[in-house]
Amino acid sequence: MKLLNIKTLAALTAMVTLVGCNQYNAIYKSQDYEYKYEAAKQAFVAGHYVQSYQLLDEMLIMLKGTEKAEESLFMDAMCHFNLKDYETATTYFERYYKTYPKGEYAELARFYGGKASYLQSPDPRLDQSPTYAAINSLQEFLEYYPYSSRRDEANDMLLRLQNRLVQKEYNAAKLYFDLGSYNGNCIYGGSNYEASIITAENALKTYPYTNLREDLYMLILKARYELAVNSVDEKANERFQQAIDEYYGFKNEFPESKYTAEADKIFRNANDKVKKN
Repeated sequence: MKLLNIKTLAALTAMVTLVGCNQYNAIYKSQDYEYKYEAAKQAFVAGHYVQSYQLLDEMLIMLKGTEKAEESLFMDAMCHFNLKDYETATTYFERYYKTYPKGEYAELARFYGGKASYLQSPDPRLDQSPTYAAINSLQEFLEYYPYSSRRDEANDMLLRLQNRLVQKEYNAAKLYFDLGSYNGNCIYGGSNYEASIITAENALKTYPYTNLREDLYMLILKARYELAVNSVDEKANERFQQAIDEYYGFKNEFPESKYTAEADKIFRNANDKVKKN
């Protein structure tokens, strides 16, 4: 962002730092848009984001079509971002890069628009529509600017967002597992253990690099074993064998797992059941 000349900068810094409410109101009511714009700009530089965006909001229409319009819109978005009003910031950043797709601040607008969306992503227990929107925004940023100096931070936010979605899927799979043999919710047939397995497997297919990979695999192993335990006789032996196969896959991928003792116990029990049958 271009800075003011030294004399103007010093004067406006003093003005923004020292003005009282009456003086600020005088600036706000002024019809000298050049003066108001420079005051808004310096308020931004000084970190007085409320005063800055109030002045900018009032002037955006008046500045439209001028050389200051682009910078004022970006500053306005950054004011809201710095004030943690991420919803408004997202709207303003989007307006900026759609209006000025090759503008001076287009890269920053796409990055901070994605970051503002990221910061709105809710707890995994809640609806994840904002999370999907944030993922889309950050992916677009990386597509437009694959060599950006902010690439690593964007990728880190993407990974965190994806893990949030995986956590939601893990919670759902765990809920099915905890419901166990209860079938009141299985109105279309099947069982909760089968639902747990399918949900966890789908999460692994969709997000293969998740940090919950080990937990999801262990949940599948437990669900396969419990499915076999609760099966009718003609299906039990096959399902115990599936649990054994799952165990070998688990041990191969996680030889030093935190779940080793539990997994080994499942294997021994399943193996004993197969031998007896």
